[in-house]
Amino acid sequence: MDVRGSKVLLTGATGGIGMALATAMTAHGADLVITGRREEALKATADAHGARTVLADLADRDDVARLARTCADTDLLIANAALPASGELLDYSEQQIDRALDVNLRAPVLLSRLLAERMVARGRGHIVLVGSISGKAATRSSSLYNATKFGLRGFALALRQDLAGTGVGVSLVQPGFVRDAGMFAATGAATPNRIRTVSPAQVAEGVVRAVRRDLCEVNVAPLELRLLSAIAGQFPRFAERVQARASGVDGSVRQIVEAQRALR
Repeated sequence: MDVRGSKVLLTGATGGIGMALATAMTAHGADLVITGRREEALKATADAHGARTVLADLADRDDVARLARTCADTDLLIANAALPASGELLDYSEQQIDRALDVNLRAPVLLSRLLAERMVARGRGHIVLVGSISGKAATRSSSLYNATKFGLRGFALALRQDLAGTGVGVSLVQPGFVRDAGMFAATGAATPNRIRTVSPAQVAEGVVRAVRRDLCEVNVAPLELRLLSAIAGQFPRFAERVQARASGVDGSVRQIVEAQRALR
């Protein structure tokens, strides 16, 4: 599908990847609507990209339904919003678990359901679900985040099959470790075993490529991380042992978890 002239709804627009996505959509001539729950940050992003805004908290189920009604004419949904949801499950309250599940999994599923109906009726549209390499390989202190990203991956791949032949495409874009945005930029922690990172702009390029070519799954990560995640998906016990022996990982994980605790 051509991005130019398409009505695009972008969630999670105020983070580093979200801003890169907004830049890419504007550069490709999209009619852009961005959404988030922080009004000042949302307005700043909108002003920089000439976008319209819809204030919404994706953890609020009424807000998700209202967002879908307000943006019912969307041609391209980019479901990018997510909470970090790092840390051990026993440290989470029930309310925090619900919030992570609602923002990271339920909201993109429901927005896809509500917006796809109009897309199918028009015979044109595309849904991009921004996941993570964490949807392919489990890691320590990430059980809740892994659960949402594994779930998002299964949903995306199956929904793509369900909508085949309708004119509506579905793509899953999975970034690896991202520099200048996300957990490493926010916490200052080092990446495990010096694995290379990708930029927010590369993630945005992956989204544009997925839409234009109707790609099923785009993994925006260096070769070594793509290989490691593929092996971990097939041999989880082996991956668990490798991670346990990796030097420096525990310190980085603790640093990330503590820095992200307030975001639950």
